[in-house]
Amino acid sequence: MMLFSALSALFVSALTISVIFAIIPLCNNVLLLAIAMAVSGLAMGIIDTIANIQLVTIYHKDSAVFLQALHFFIGFGALVSPLIADPFLSEMDCGNHTANGTEIMHHFRNMLRNSPIAEHNITQSHLPLEGEKWESSVHYAFWIMALINLPVPIAVLFLMYREQLIPCCPGSTPRLLDKDELAMENQQGAEGPDEEQKEHEAGGHGDIFSCCQNDNLRGLSVSFFMIHILGGMVLFMTDGIVGAFAGFVYTYGVLPPLSLPHKLAGYLPSVFWAAITAGRLLSIPLSYRFQPVRLLMFNLAGAVVTMLMLLIFYTNGIFLFVGTCLCGLFLSSIFPCMLAYTEDIIDYQGCATSVLVTSAGMGEMVMQVLVGSIMQTQSSYSFLLCGMIISCIGFIVFIGLLLFHRMHRNYLIEKLAPENKNKRKTVIEPLNS
Repeated sequence: MMLFSALSALFVSALTISVIFAIIPLCNNVLLLAIAMAVSGLAMGIIDTIANIQLVTIYHKDSAVFLQALHFFIGFGALVSPLIADPFLSEMDCGNHTANGTEIMHHFRNMLRNSPIAEHNITQSHLPLEGEKWESSVHYAFWIMALINLPVPIAVLFLMYREQLIPCCPGSTPRLLDKDELAMENQQGAEGPDEEQKEHEAGGHGDIFSCCQNDNLRGLSVSFFMIHILGGMVLFMTDGIVGAFAGFVYTYGVLPPLSLPHKLAGYLPSVFWAAITAGRLLSIPLSYRFQPVRLLMFNLAGAVVTMLMLLIFYTNGIFLFVGTCLCGLFLSSIFPCMLAYTEDIIDYQGCATSVLVTSAGMGEMVMQVLVGSIMQTQSSYSFLLCGMIISCIGFIVFIGLLLFHRMHRNYLIEKLAPENKNKRKTVIEPLNS
C-alpha cells in the first residue's frame, strides 16, 4: 500500500510539472504565473521528499551511495536545463544595438535565472528601445522542458504496471520486487521471531510515519528529537548557502570592489553548479569507503575554510572563481550524507528524511531572501560575510548533533540493558536447575 501511494504521488507530481511548464507561456498576468509556479514547486517538493524517503527505506545502510547518485542527477539537471533554455532567451529580434542595453539585459537575465548560463550571441541580447517590439522565443524553452520531463511520469506509470499496482490493468508479468521481497523474507527468517517481533514493536520499516505515532513517541528520549532538530538546522544552513551563493555570486562579481565584466561574471553560477555536480559524482565512490559522518565533518570544515579564504581575498577576481569551485565541491554532498547519517542513528524509520528535506527547502528559501536584503542595504562584502557566518553556525550545530548522537547511543544502551539482563537470566536459570 505504501509503495502504491509513493508511486502514485510521484506519477501525479511528475505529470503536473510537465503540464505546468506547458501552460506557463500562456499565463497572461502575474497572479496566474504565481499560482502555476507555486503548484510546480509543490510537485517538485513532493518528488524530492518521496525519492529520498524511498531510497532510505529500501536500501537502509547502503542508502548513502544511492542518495549521492540521486543528488548528482539533481545537480546535473540544474546545470543542463538552463543551457537548453539559453538559446531561446538570447533570440531577441530587435534592430538597434547599444552597449549599455546589452549590459543591463545581460545582468537582468542572470539575476532572474540564478543558475548556469551559456554565453551564446551575447552581443545580440539587448533591451528594446521605446516603440520597438520585443519578440522572444522563450515559450519554446518551457515547452521543450515539458517534453523532456514527460518520459518521467510515463516511466513511473510503467513501473506501477509492472508492480501490478494499477487496479484496472493487472499485469501478467512477475513483479520486479518479488526477488527483493523473497530475500527480505529469508533474512527475517534467519533473524528469528524475536527480531521480527522487536522490529514490529519499534515500528518497522513498513510505515514511514510509524515513528511519529503516539505509542512510539512515549518511550523516546530528548536526544531523539534533538537529532531531528539539529540535523534539520544543519541542512537549513548549508542548503541556504547553496541557494544564496547560486543566486548572488554573479551580483557580487559585477559590483565593486571586483567589478568583473558581465560576461565573465556570468560564468560564476556555471562554475558553482558544475562543481556541485562533480562533487556529488565524486562522492558516490567515497561513500563506499568512508562513513557519512566523516564526509560531513570534512565538507563542513572545508566550507568554513573556503568562506574564510574568500573573505581574506575578497578583491581577487581569480580566487573568486577558485573559491566558488571549492565551495560547490564542499557543499555538494552534505545533503545526502546528512540524510544517511541521521537515518542511521534512528534505525532508518523514514521520519527524519521528511524533516530534513523540509528544513533544507526552507533554508534555501529563507537564506536567499535574507542575504539579498542585506546585500541591498549594505555593501557587496556582506555577501561573503553572511556566507561565513552561516557556514560557522552550521558547523557548530553539527558538533551539537554529534554530542546528541552520543547521548542517544548511551540512552539506547541503558534502555536495552535490562532486556539483556532478563535474557541472560532466562538462559542461566535452566542450566543451574
